[in-house]
Amino acid sequence: MKHSQIIGSGAGLPERVVGNDFFSYLIDNADEWIASRTGIRERRFVQPNESTADLAVRAAKAALADAGIAGSEIDCIVVGTSTPDMILPATACMVQKEIGATNAFAFDLNSVCGSFIFSMDTADSFIRAGKATTALVIGADTYSKILNFEDKTTCPLFGDGAAAVILRAGEGETGIQHTFIRSDGNGWPLIQVPSSGSRKPITAETIAARENTFYMAGKQVYIFATEAIPELIKTVCDQAGITPGDLDWLIPHQANLRIIDSVAKKHNIPKEKFLVNLQKYGNTAAASVGLAFDEFRRNGTIKPGQLVLVMGFGGGLSWGGLLIRF
Repeated sequence: MKHSQIIGSGAGLPERVVGNDFFSYLIDNADEWIASRTGIRERRFVQPNESTADLAVRAAKAALADAGIAGSEIDCIVVGTSTPDMILPATACMVQKEIGATNAFAFDLNSVCGSFIFSMDTADSFIRAGKATTALVIGADTYSKILNFEDKTTCPLFGDGAAAVILRAGEGETGIQHTFIRSDGNGWPLIQVPSSGSRKPITAETIAARENTFYMAGKQVYIFATEAIPELIKTVCDQAGITPGDLDWLIPHQANLRIIDSVAKKHNIPKEKFLVNLQKYGNTAAASVGLAFDEFRRNGTIKPGQLVLVMGFGGGLSWGGLLIRF
């Protein structure tokens, strides 16, 4: 049976680096306060005239170059994002134009910070069903556009970025082995932008109340993540007939080092097996997992033959994982 093999990856990051001291107007000893609670030291923010599509295109072009193929060879584009350029049309169609993917169908998918995993699973399903041969998957977000910079519990956590992966139908032992995605709509109020759509359209009043900015119930989300990820690890490992100890690496959503530490303890997995770059980029939402994937694939940390579990979680609530053999 055909399944998805990874033939290229790439990143799209803003040039502007924002250290923790930027938040000194809001937090005393900002660098120590943020780093000790999250592990984050800096993040990237886009310029006012940069958009999610701009970063997505940058990542897509890097992935195409890495794979050594042209945009015309792509027949499926899935962009995972919760900060699209516009409510319509799809950001994926903007990317399609810029990379010359004239033979592709393109659409967006929103599972908030879980969007990259859900998008990879979706593209893999198209490939397994024979509806696509070469798919471009992008996770991209510009949360600096929607943050409340007066809320110290959220604004220091996030950064902007994009990451892309190219999947191609193939056979053999390498590629995506198993996938797992879930959601729990009971938790949707925990992560939201209250005034951003038809439920509560943006007005002068909602802007004044900052209801057009990002909200997260941090404590409840922490509890959710530390419960959902261990379940995810067990489920995917059971599907594959392996134990967590058989995994060479785990790439978690880069949200908070405390969450990763908690998961490592629950499964008795050495912390060294978790690949982390959140200290440099913060929580880049849909881009988070893909940025870590691209970095550690390109720098040789992930080696041929190794087994990697890639995991995401986010609003919805949503969570999922991909087991990949390199």
